[in-house]
Amino acid sequence: MEKQSIIDILTDVKDGIDYENEKNLIDDELLDSFDVVAIVGELDETFDIEITMDDMIPENFNSVDAICALVQKLQEA
Repeated sequence: MEKQSIIDILTDVKDGIDYENEKNLIDDELLDSFDVVAIVGELDETFDIEITMDDMIPENFNSVDAICALVQKLQEA
């Protein structure tokens, strides 16, 4: 499942966060810009997508569900 793959990527980048339940990863500063850049690289490679600067907004990275929606949108494009 895509969601578990995303959780695995997030955990590899920054462990110790409850990604299943956390809804404010960016707003609560649990992930910083360096983390997001690392996550984007892994998502691009894993899902064969291209996340652009326009896609790199907090709303797209605040939760696993938001990241899943972004990946799905880019896969369908």
